[in-house]
Amino acid sequence: MVISGLTGIPWIASNPIAYPALEVMHIFGIALLLGNLVLVELRVWGVAAELPIKPLARVALRLSVGGFALIAVSGLLMFASQPSELISNRTFLIKMVLIQLAGVNAACFHARDGLGRADTTARVQTLISTALWLSVMICGRWIAYR
Repeated sequence: MVISGLTGIPWIASNPIAYPALEVMHIFGIALLLGNLVLVELRVWGVAAELPIKPLARVALRLSVGGFALIAVSGLLMFASQPSELISNRTFLIKMVLIQLAGVNAACFHARDGLGRADTTARVQTLISTALWLSVMICGRWIAYR
């Protein structure tokens, strides 16, 4: 089912360089986001305990936010190339919900000072974070096949 009335920016999808470049930017953003999140999450679990968690998190989370910005910009432009097809794609919609859940989980983690506590709840939240972002990546790949 394609929703009529949503027009996109067709040159993005048809340009031999634009869409692949956006995909590369998207993947680079994913690497920055997930790589740095996992680094902080491992520290919450006690890995490399000699490293102070707050300074490590300050650097890693800035890089994660930068990665998310790359993902958002490239994702919005890729979405703009075919909005009606993506809005009607169940996997795309699941991906959007998972991203929102990851954001809520991150907000809850920081609101309760998960970095400072590094307790069982914080550890569970890191597992949820990793699971959600891996699920987002799986959905992202699956979109092309649905």
